[in-house]
This record gives sequence, C-alpha cells and structure tokens, in this order.
Amino acid sequence: MTGSLGLIAAAIAVGLGALGAGIGNGLIVGRTIEGMARQPEARGMLQTTMFVGIALVEALPIIAVVIAFIVLGK
Repeated sequence: MTGSLGLIAAAIAVGLGALGAGIGNGLIVGRTIEGMARQPEARGMLQTTMFVGIALVEALPIIAVVIAFIVLGK
C-alpha cells in the first residue's frame, strides 16, 4: 500500500502503539507504587516484576513501527 493512505495507516499504527505503551506503563508504575505503599517489604520483588512488565509493554511500539514499515512497503 503506497500513497497517502499508506502514510496515514502507518502514522495511526505508530501513534496508537505509542499511546497504548504510555497508558500501559502508567498503569504498571502506578500499581507498583500502590503495592510498595501497602507492603514496603515486597519492594524488591515488585520492582523486578515492574521492570519486566515495562519491557514487555515497550515491545508494543517497536512492533507498531515494524508494521508501519510493512504497510509502507519499505
């Protein structure tokens, strides 16, 4: 798919991927802070799990960029 329709599709894919990752990271960090406030002794385990979750969520924008390049045919 080329032309302006392909550019719009690629922009939407990247934009929604970034938006989803931002919302997901905010939820993960917020819930982790809540958990640390309730159980300070579980801080290390919660932080480790949070970083793994953030890494998985950050894969979403990378996949969106790959899809955008596929749509553009590059």
